[in-house]
Amino acid sequence: DIVDIAAGSADHTTLVAAVGAADLVATLKSAGPFTVFAPTNAAFDKLPEGTVATLLKPENKSTLTGILTYHVVSGNLDAAAVVAAINKGKGKAVLTTVNGGTLTGTLEGGKVKLTDAKGNSVFVIATDLKGTNGVIHVIDGVVLPN
Repeated sequence: DIVDIAAGSADHTTLVAAVGAADLVATLKSAGPFTVFAPTNAAFDKLPEGTVATLLKPENKSTLTGILTYHVVSGNLDAAAVVAAINKGKGKAVLTTVNGGTLTGTLEGGKVKLTDAKGNSVFVIATDLKGTNGVIHVIDGVVLPN
């Protein structure tokens, strides 16, 4: 499943730790399906110093949960489906995340770019890591909800 895929990746140890701290493992091991935009360790490292350590503290669990569920979309959207949605939307697709916020997908230089609620953008750098309950796309930054 998608949790096992992330747990098996040396580039996603921060994400796996965060999912555990937010008590989202059982949710993300459920039937889904889920589409996860998974930031790499390097993506988390781009956040201001101390951000990750602060978010992993028990008293910040709700904030962490909100950020992590902002990286998840219901459904099984492989790369072709994401690109098709962008093309169908005349260059833009608005994806509603599990936390209720939206991510806007566009194409730039042949890559899928996701823009968060704060106007920050990240790129999808690997696609279609398929599990039994969904798909993971690797992103080069952390998207943040309002």
